[in-house]
Amino acid sequence: MFSHSALNLRKFDQMPEKCPVCGFRYEVELGFYWGAMYMSYGLSVFIVFLVGISLYFLANDPPTWVYLATVAFTILVFTPILFRYARVMMLYFFGSVSFDPKYRQS
Repeated sequence: MFSHSALNLRKFDQMPEKCPVCGFRYEVELGFYWGAMYMSYGLSVFIVFLVGISLYFLANDPPTWVYLATVAFTILVFTPILFRYARVMMLYFFGSVSFDPKYRQS
């Protein structure tokens, strides 16, 4: 669905106009992916919650700066993945896209 690897930080967000296998147009309508921002935000909040709970129990409630630094680092590292998952979820939930096994590539 994406043109480049998530590890390519300059181009991790680039998508082709159409699916090369089935011809599906990814931009369902103009501004379709604005809703993906909210999904990405929800995923980020979940990660912040998990990191905070983990630090509280595993690091014995460290100082506030440790929470802030760890959460900021974690969110920055996961940004390309969160971006992609949010777009895929947006297509799946609101773009009427589902997996079709006949298009599976071997």
